[in-house]
Amino acid sequence: MSKTVIQYVLGRLKEHGLADVFGVPGDYVYPVLDAILDDPDLEWRGNCNELNGGYSADGYARTKGLGAFCTTYGSELGSYLAMAGAYGEFSPTIMMTGFPSTTQQASGESWHHMLGKHEYSLFNDMGRPMTAGGDAVAILTPENCVEEFERVLAAVLYHKQPGILAFPGDLVHQPIVNTTVPEGIPLKDPQSDPAALAQAVDSIVEMMSKATKTCAIPGIMVRRAGYSDLVTQLLTSKNLPYTTAFQDKCTLDEMTPGFMGIWLGRFTNQEVEEYVSSCDCVLGVGPERHYFNAGFFTTQVDVNKSINIKLHSVRVGSAEYKNVEMKDVLDALMERLPEYGDMGAPSRVTPYTEITGGGDDPIDAGDTFYARIAKFLRAGDILVGDPGSPGLACNFLALPEGVGYESQALAASIGWGTPSAVGIAVGAPDRRVVQVGGEGSHQLTVQELGQFYKFGLKPVFITINNDGYLVERYTCRDPEAAFNDLPQWQYSKLPGVFGCEDWYCVRVTTTAELDAALEKANTCDTGVYIEVITDRYSMPPGAEVMFELTRPKFGQKITWDEWYSEYKKGNNVLAPKI
Repeated sequence: MSKTVIQYVLGRLKEHGLADVFGVPGDYVYPVLDAILDDPDLEWRGNCNELNGGYSADGYARTKGLGAFCTTYGSELGSYLAMAGAYGEFSPTIMMTGFPSTTQQASGESWHHMLGKHEYSLFNDMGRPMTAGGDAVAILTPENCVEEFERVLAAVLYHKQPGILAFPGDLVHQPIVNTTVPEGIPLKDPQSDPAALAQAVDSIVEMMSKATKTCAIPGIMVRRAGYSDLVTQLLTSKNLPYTTAFQDKCTLDEMTPGFMGIWLGRFTNQEVEEYVSSCDCVLGVGPERHYFNAGFFTTQVDVNKSINIKLHSVRVGSAEYKNVEMKDVLDALMERLPEYGDMGAPSRVTPYTEITGGGDDPIDAGDTFYARIAKFLRAGDILVGDPGSPGLACNFLALPEGVGYESQALAASIGWGTPSAVGIAVGAPDRRVVQVGGEGSHQLTVQELGQFYKFGLKPVFITINNDGYLVERYTCRDPEAAFNDLPQWQYSKLPGVFGCEDWYCVRVTTTAELDAALEKANTCDTGVYIEVITDRYSMPPGAEVMFELTRPKFGQKITWDEWYSEYKKGNNVLAPKI
């Protein structure tokens, strides 16, 4: 007998390394879930809601190369913020959603979870712009299953972005009719155009050979495509210094020779900004320009002095070469690029250089706190920076060899960290996951702590409690505005509430208590949760730049030091309303 629709889909996903599926049950998707539970090679990893399911699948995809989660019809709307984040982070995730049966659709009635309209594909259409190529969506039937699934999968793997598969309930367990994979599926096996490849490589070599001061900027796409080792080999063999932008941290191991430190314009690491801006040629390998990667638009590389080798195309100056594959270009450059001498590039620049303080000193969530985090990390750890001030700060840690880093830079959705850490931990069970985040982010998705207990995972959570939304405080017109205040939870007790009763949980208010907690955490055989109490305006280094960039928008020029000095006197210097 031929495979059923769902057997074919799950079989193909397993061939690409999928072993776990996240999500939330519901009656429309029951047939899909039954098949997952019946498959001895798959584990069902339930979540508390659809948003968290999407975040977990995103985290899993980053460690395994492909992630998947399930929702019931209509409830996929709750996951679309996660889908948008995965789209911007080039994280290949597939949402499998239950769909009204053909009988339900034929009835013309409005069934539950619908909008009262008879547009049964409405929710799929809402998600379409967030899928790979803007069209990685399919409603699978026995007749179209093979062709449509392969089309969606090819797009997801080609663009490294999400896809949506919908399953009408009465067709899930029907045998597929057409079993032959059609030839010529677009995007399935991309090949470089030989002429375009030759022209692109010639242009790169010509520009790079003339350069007297240069560097490379590897982007996150290098890691998503699995080319980190190849790029490392290229840069080290040619003695090319390199930096990474905000989104691209740990594209290469940061102990690789030539790493200058994170590049974020005026924000911090000024030595790196000065070096990059002084180069007469910059070799990009897949970086994307957006608000965070451009240092809040405080930096600019002259297009005529730059190159960007993207996954399927190349730009050299203002010239574009299409249908050129990244790996083919990298292989060619390994043979043809010159080897550079010492160009005076900085090395491993970080603002966190010294551990200071002790005893009853209050905990300063600045240089010395993050220097402690860097020392705490050990080879093999995966550090997760939840978007917000802690995620921003973690980006500048000089990480030990073998430590990975995950965050969400473009969507920058607070709350991403906790559920994504679930997916990361499930996908990499042999590595310790350490999440650093703020209590504001944590409140959005904290219930996923229970999944760590459920699945026997042992992460380390370091939650900074600074009495509100710190990033909002230094980017809005009134830092003391009520919308930045939060209900004060007893965070260190939360793991026990969510079933993690054997974890080491502690609330620390002094530097000595923090040091003791970190030392204990590195000897624990359980999960760890450390609630770190700081002053509400104790911020990471460089954060004052965001404050000072924001003030002109409100018609006010004032430095952070000036505002904070007045605040300590009991004055709140308000910017005008927009």
